Amino acid sequence: MQIIEINTEFIKVDQLIKYAGIVGNGSDVKFMILDGLIRVNGELCTQRNKKIRPGDSVEIEDYDTLEVKGIDHACSLKK
Repeated sequence: MQIIEINTEFIKVDQLIKYAGIVGNGSDVKFMILDGLIRVNGELCTQRNKKIRPGDSVEIEDYDTLEVKGIDHACSLKK
């Protein structure tokens, strides 16, 4: 399992998989989705632009699971 930290409200599933270094090109995710290789929170993913938010889990069949975490900006602020 890989933990991926994002500092935005969401990231699209194709961008996430590319960001994690699993594919070199976001369009490769299209074929992975068509082949039924990607599940989001246990459900088959059918959209390249599916929004993935902190707390979501993306499972890539025969590869890895990505757990998405948000970066807590409050911890880095000094008073």
